[in-house]
Amino acid sequence: MRIAIYPGTFDPVTKGHLDILVRAKELFDGLIIAVAADSNKTPLFTLGERMELLTESTKDMPNVSVRVFEGLTVEFARQCRAIAIIRGLRALSDFEYEFQLALMNKKIAPDVETIFLMTQSEYSFISSSAIKWASSLHAGVSDFVPVHVEKALIAKYSSLRSDSNMED
Repeated sequence: MRIAIYPGTFDPVTKGHLDILVRAKELFDGLIIAVAADSNKTPLFTLGERMELLTESTKDMPNVSVRVFEGLTVEFARQCRAIAIIRGLRALSDFEYEFQLALMNKKIAPDVETIFLMTQSEYSFISSSAIKWASSLHAGVSDFVPVHVEKALIAKYSSLRSDSNMED
């Protein structure tokens, strides 16, 4: 089987992520969404919540699974017997960072390829950070995330607001 991994924090999963995923899954027999447990980012959603949101988003995709990983992406790829790492690119600014990572990964694991997929232009400006910011300010984000993710964002920010009101 030709397996690839699609790594990220997915905090939260967006329609841009899903665009890349839908196209990548057609290129491989199996695609593993690799949710990073350790990251230099401070996530809004817990690891369990991100796993649930991704599992719901991919429930109708039989050759896609969701797994958590820690450590180096290329080491996880090897554990999964993956031949490729999928990376999505939104803009030229993404490329430099992703290119550096791909070169480092190739040095560590020459047997694992990095495949870059450009997002559709309609999703090129979407980022999880921008979605979280907009949602925190009560903006509707249904154009950018699946319905269940928008509901989770609303619930999360409502909970955070009520928690902060209780502290006052």
